[in-house]
Amino acid sequence: MSSLKHTLTEAMKDAMRAKEKFRLGVIRMALAEIKRVEVDERIDIDDARCLAIIDKMSKQRRDAASQFIDGGRQDLADTELAEVEILRDFLPAQLSDDEMLALIDKVIDTTGASGPQGMGQVMGQLKPQVQGRADMQVVSRLVRDRLG
Repeated sequence: MSSLKHTLTEAMKDAMRAKEKFRLGVIRMALAEIKRVEVDERIDIDDARCLAIIDKMSKQRRDAASQFIDGGRQDLADTELAEVEILRDFLPAQLSDDEMLALIDKVIDTTGASGPQGMGQVMGQLKPQVQGRADMQVVSRLVRDRLG
């Protein structure tokens, strides 16, 4: 069992003991998604894949919240954002803008990429380094700005 999956399981038990129904539901949802991937692909997933799954779930909830806000349903948006906060507990610390820019500059220097055609090469190298630690849409925008 990966250490992140173990951490989620322990957090689930703690939420049960503390009778935190909302937190318990979100953690169970994350564990169910991890289990679904394991069953579908017939593999035991590692921490990197667990991070990717939780990051994807977090992004889905942020997107849903923005759609709910656009639709005038702040109550549903608040629920989605509360789920994001719980999921964020299991993701690594987010990178600051300065740290992201330093990583982007380093990758651009090592790959020698320039212009919009170098975007894929830079993003391919950056993604494993920032997975779960930054919103990939923001990273993509920063890379596009840097490459001109």
